[in-house]
Amino acid sequence: MIEEATLEAIDKMERAVEHVQSQFSSVRTGRASPSLVEKLLVEYYGSTVPLQQLAGFQVPEARTLVVKPHDRGSLGAIEKAIRESDLGLNPSNDGVVIRLSIPVLTEERRKEYVKIVKNMTEDGRIAVRNIRRDARKQMETAEKNSEISKDELERAEKELDKLTQDHIELIEKAFTRKEHELLEV
Repeated sequence: MIEEATLEAIDKMERAVEHVQSQFSSVRTGRASPSLVEKLLVEYYGSTVPLQQLAGFQVPEARTLVVKPHDRGSLGAIEKAIRESDLGLNPSNDGVVIRLSIPVLTEERRKEYVKIVKNMTEDGRIAVRNIRRDARKQMETAEKNSEISKDELERAEKELDKLTQDHIELIEKAFTRKEHELLEV
């Protein structure tokens, strides 16, 4: 029972950490990265499709991203989706590929992005703590039903607290890396 709840909590905590890290990759730094645009939704033949399903990406230079559609007919729709997004990018369409020049971030914009990343970090910490709370409830219920002893419950709770701290630490490290990346000129 305890092992089951612990393994489930570990799995959920790891997914929470991965989710936070994937959110971080969508926050723009001064560098070109496919993760900036790959989740953009494009109106393609009457349905909404993520850009990563319609095109391939290349980063020929640090501040240039090249989007190469698999179907040239989707060039206009992709260009429109990028232009209408809140990324502040101006696509350049040459009929075959779309080039995106990533402008240098102002200091004010960098600080704004750090605040956004801090909020994502806090959401990740809260998610990990909620997972701990749910696992703890599950274990306490098992103890009330006499499935496990009080000592087993205490040991399991200590292990759960350690796991929670480890996963929160992973989120903190990811935040520190992203913050450094954002503030780097």
